[in-house]
Amino acid sequence: MTVSFMEGNEAIARAAVIAGCNFFAGYPITPATTIFNTMLKLLPPSGGICLQGEDEIASIGFCLGASMAGMKTMTATSGPGISLYSEQISFAIGSEIPIVIVDVQRLGPSTGSATLGADGDIQFLRWGNSGGLPVIVLSPTDITDCFILTIHAFNLAEKFRCPVFIASNKEIGMTRESIDIRNLPLPEIESRKAAPHTTGFQPFAVQSDTGVPDFLPIGSIIPIRQTSSTHGPDGYITNDPKAIEMNRTRLAGKLKNISTNHFFYETHPEKDATTLLITYGVTARSARQANREEKQSGRPFSLLILKTLWPVPQDLIQKHARGMKRVVVVEMNLGQYVREVERVLPGIPVQFLGQMNGCLITPTQIKEFLSHG
Repeated sequence: MTVSFMEGNEAIARAAVIAGCNFFAGYPITPATTIFNTMLKLLPPSGGICLQGEDEIASIGFCLGASMAGMKTMTATSGPGISLYSEQISFAIGSEIPIVIVDVQRLGPSTGSATLGADGDIQFLRWGNSGGLPVIVLSPTDITDCFILTIHAFNLAEKFRCPVFIASNKEIGMTRESIDIRNLPLPEIESRKAAPHTTGFQPFAVQSDTGVPDFLPIGSIIPIRQTSSTHGPDGYITNDPKAIEMNRTRLAGKLKNISTNHFFYETHPEKDATTLLITYGVTARSARQANREEKQSGRPFSLLILKTLWPVPQDLIQKHARGMKRVVVVEMNLGQYVREVERVLPGIPVQFLGQMNGCLITPTQIKEFLSHG
């Protein structure tokens, strides 16, 4: 058995290579830079490409171009870079370009505090595209999650031909932990479905009930059209209302209707609990400890740790909240995901514990809030 000692950022990079990533482009930014550093060590020796763009906008643009050519691509940044990525994120959604985007969040807004963590980008990741179409956002809690969820992120990006975000943060990305990679339950690697090389190929025509078109790379022996403008199945720009509506409905539907086996989570139900605590990210560690201590003290609460944030796992949240007198949402911001929990749990009191001051939320804070909140 081989146990490695590495930070979450390195785990993401190594998992990306296992998932088949062969192209990375980025721009140095704390606390995401060590993903770039690790990819620079891993990709060139294995025949992959690692580039530094002149800025964040160029970096994600490189990735989208490489993805259109058939490569598996990833980029990594933090909050300020995610803001600059916005237009290209919209391009990836509208043109169905697979890409994994790692957001190692830091305390914002703006430049904020580069060496302090927070979860302040959660709503921006979902709504930061023009058009408001859905995206997939996964949220690791520790180094093991960083590894496993990164492979899932690539699989989802390939399967649904869309951008997939990994919502890490400084505390997860730059904390070193032990990991036994050889004994991790890694998912099988998936790739986008290739279309046959026929003269009648339409780049955005859907041949199955998945709502996802088959793929041929730019540079194939037949012409491949790619556009960021509204288009029909043939890839030609259109202003036809019916064609536009059909395409937008399909883009939204292919993610809104993803199966439950694409939702990742961890649950700690307690038989006599009347409170459900919901959290995600690094705060899950404090929640686990508080859960153990309160159970030993005879004041058990149930715990639901979400690792898929978007699309919102509505049925999962409703299932675990059933019969509860209250739900408490804990997150390292001023209240972002709690809005979604309130939306899907009408009639159940939802309370919020959060902060965004550079400090982690502790188990003691959680226990005190549960006893007095």
